This record gives sequence, structure tokens and C-alpha cells, in this order.
Amino acid sequence: MTQLVLECRNIKKCYAEGPQRVEVLRGVELQLHASESIAIVGASGSGKSTLLNMLGGLDKPDDGEVRLLDKAFSDCNENVRGDLRNQYLGFVYQFHHLLPEFTAIENVSMPLLIRGLSRKAAAVEAMGLLERVGLQARGLHKPAELSGGERQRVAIARALVNKPACVLMDEPTGNLDEDNAEAIQKLMLDLSKQSQTAFVVVTHDQQLARKMHRCFRLDHGKLEPQL
Repeated sequence: MTQLVLECRNIKKCYAEGPQRVEVLRGVELQLHASESIAIVGASGSGKSTLLNMLGGLDKPDDGEVRLLDKAFSDCNENVRGDLRNQYLGFVYQFHHLLPEFTAIENVSMPLLIRGLSRKAAAVEAMGLLERVGLQARGLHKPAELSGGERQRVAIARALVNKPACVLMDEPTGNLDEDNAEAIQKLMLDLSKQSQTAFVVVTHDQQLARKMHRCFRLDHGKLEPQL
């Protein structure tokens, strides 16, 4: 059995809507192992992004716990949670969130600089990732000079530059045309095999969901396998 990377146990989350309390997550259970890819699908407003934020330690459940490499987020203060996220997790969103004033190399380098690497060492690592995503010739370009698919590949390179145990993706192909979406899908699966990185992908794209190792549907706060 490969290493257990990410686990949530009986996760519950409620939000207040006026006088009402809405149960968004109702006892969610999930285990994710190294190099495994899973998709989470469901209707808009079903709580998919909320669950992803819990898995990434960006939000706290009302009950239950999330464990990253057997460390419970609930046992960590905010600084330790931040260190865990920086070292072991990567994040990719529907919008790339690249810093517009920096080049592709500089954007990909940013997590390494936060960890204390020198600019030179970080740039070498960043260029290695840009080569893996087919953008070695675009390293000195700023986001405005890149296409939508190129910007998303830079975002994926940035998510992978720390060699994370797991990458969390929220609608990573939602703003891309069909050709770019397919290229991103293939890239994700290739990187999963090459680097043993686990992927959790929240998506409305059924084609992408079918390519993951497992697919779950979040419905009425419950996470169930989708056959």
C-alpha cells in the first residue's frame, strides 16, 4: 500500500444563513494515497470548494479532523499550518492567480523564495518545472504575454515546484478551451505518475473526472463514490 497522504475523518461544517444553519458537510470521510488522483463533482453550491479548503487547511471544520501526512491540522497553530501547506501542498484554481508584475520564472520561484532558497537556486528549480510543462521558452514572459493555457501551466508548475505530496485543484480547466483543457488533463496525469504526487480535483468536467483514479459526488453534505 502506498503512503497515506491526506485523510479527513467525519468532517462537518455548517454556515449561518440568517436564522438558519445550513449543513454543508455532514460527516465526510476520505483517504488519499501517494500518486493517486481523485475527482470531486457535484452541483454548484454543494460544498466542493468548502471541502477543498478543509483539505488544504485553509478553513476549519466544526467537527472531525483533516490529517496531512498523519499530522492533524487541528493540532497545529497557524504558523505550523502555513509551513505544512507550503512544504507538502500545492494549489491550482480556475483563475491562475499569477502575480502580473513578475515573469513566469519569478512566479514559479515564489514558493521556494518563501522557504528561504536563494533567487539563483529557486530560478533553476523553476526553470526545470517550466521545461516539464513545455514552457521553457516562455520563462521571461509576464502573465499578460501568455495565453490562457500557458498561464494555467505556469500555475501548475508553481504548485509543483516544492515537490508537494498533494496538489488541490479547483476547476483547473474551467476557463480553458477544449484543446488546452485536454493538454492540462494529460499534464496532470503524467506528473502524477512521474512524481508520485497525489491530486484532488474539484470539477464540473465529466471528461476530466473520468480520467481520475476515483470519482466522488458531493450531494447534500455527503461524499459518495460515483460509479
